[in-house]
Amino acid sequence: MSSSTKPTSQDTHLEEVFGAPLARLYAAAAAGTATPAEQRALELRSFLALAEEQVAHVRDRVHQYTAPDADMSTLSASELRLDSQWMDAALSARTQYVTALDQLLRSMPPPGSPRPESRVRFNQPKITTRAAPRVPPLAAAPAAHGARGH
Repeated sequence: MSSSTKPTSQDTHLEEVFGAPLARLYAAAAAGTATPAEQRALELRSFLALAEEQVAHVRDRVHQYTAPDADMSTLSASELRLDSQWMDAALSARTQYVTALDQLLRSMPPPGSPRPESRVRFNQPKITTRAAPRVPPLAAAPAAHGARGH
């Protein structure tokens, strides 16, 4: 399943903010008509979908290990420790993607304001040229191991 079709915890919020269903937002991105904010939000959403899938996968594995009807002889403290580390990593990634998405959405203009142009324009740096400073010619240095007067 593609990350664009995997559900995330932020889908409803994205649809509210952009005023369009996700399928239409992804279609606009594929057609090159999405705004930079829409493109970035969809990219973050795709990363979030993968992180949430990882969280669910580890959660389900731990539930399977610890199910009431599971064979206790199959429990492994080292496996559970590893799953705990994986869960920490997956939850951390999920939290960071949700935070980045929230920051992006808060930085956008309010709904109903004119849609910004989809191309980003950068100011051209001002290039100045100066004459290189004059450096005096090097004086002939005495040889380090030259003959000294005796």
